[in-house]
Amino acid sequence: MPEGHSIHRVANTFRSDFLDSKVKIFSPQGRFESDAKLVSGRKLMESTAVGKQLFLGFDNELTIRIHLGIYGKWNFYQVPLSKAPEVWGQVRARFGVKSASADLRGPTVCEVIDQDAVRQVLKRLGPDPLNPDPTGSQALRFVSKVKGSKVPIGAALMNQAVISGIGNVYRAELLFRAGLNPKTPGEKISESILVSIWDDAVKLMRIGVKTGMMLTRDDHLKGRVLVKDRYFVYKREGLECRMCNKKVLMEEFLARKLYWCPKCQR
Repeated sequence: MPEGHSIHRVANTFRSDFLDSKVKIFSPQGRFESDAKLVSGRKLMESTAVGKQLFLGFDNELTIRIHLGIYGKWNFYQVPLSKAPEVWGQVRARFGVKSASADLRGPTVCEVIDQDAVRQVLKRLGPDPLNPDPTGSQALRFVSKVKGSKVPIGAALMNQAVISGIGNVYRAELLFRAGLNPKTPGEKISESILVSIWDDAVKLMRIGVKTGMMLTRDDHLKGRVLVKDRYFVYKREGLECRMCNKKVLMEEFLARKLYWCPKCQR
C-alpha cells in the first residue's frame, strides 16, 4: 500500500499541473461516471493530502476523495486528453486539462463528497507529519494519543487515527531508528522518545516526497539507492542486522508483517 509521502507527491502534481484549470473527468470503467459528472468541467481549487488520502476540491464546493488502498495507482501524462495514451486496463477515472492528463486505477475509495463529509473524514484522521505544524500541536497530539493507550507502539503507528500516512515500511524503520521494541505499550514510552519518533517521521517522509523513495539509512539518503540498501530491517528477515550481529526477525502482527532486531530494539 502506498505510504503518505507518495500521496503528497500526487497532491503536488495536481497542484502544479491541474490547479486553477477546468478539469474534464470521466470514467472509462464506468464505476465513477455518475460522480464524475458532478465535478467534470469545474475548476480545481485545492489539492491536498492527509495521510494516505487525497482531496481534490473544486469551485462548486465538492471534493473528490481518493484512497488508493493496496492496489490503487496513478499515471500522469504531460499531454492533454486528446494526446493521452489509449485507455488500457481498468481506469476508474481519467482527468485532463489543456497541458496534462492522468489516469486512476484500482482505488479503494474514489467518491465525490461535500464539505461536511470532508470535515467528518478529517476528524477521523490523526496528525500527518508532512503537513505544516508551526506550533508543534500536531506532534503533541500524536504523543498524547500514544501515551494515553496500552496499545503496542507497533500497532499505534499503523493506526491512521493516531498518525496519518505511516505504513509498514516507515513503521519498521522508525522503530529501529528509535531502538524501540514494536511491542512496547505506548504508555511506557517517554514523551521525549515519542517526539523524536515524530520528528524522525517528518524528516524521512520529507525525503520521500523529494526523492520518491523511502530512504531510512542516514548514509543512504541521496541519489539512486538500490532497494536492498534502503532499509535497516524492512524485508530483511533472516539477514544480519546492519548494526549488530543478530538476525532480523519477522512475524505476523495484527495481520501485517512486522520486522525488527531483537538486540537493537529492546
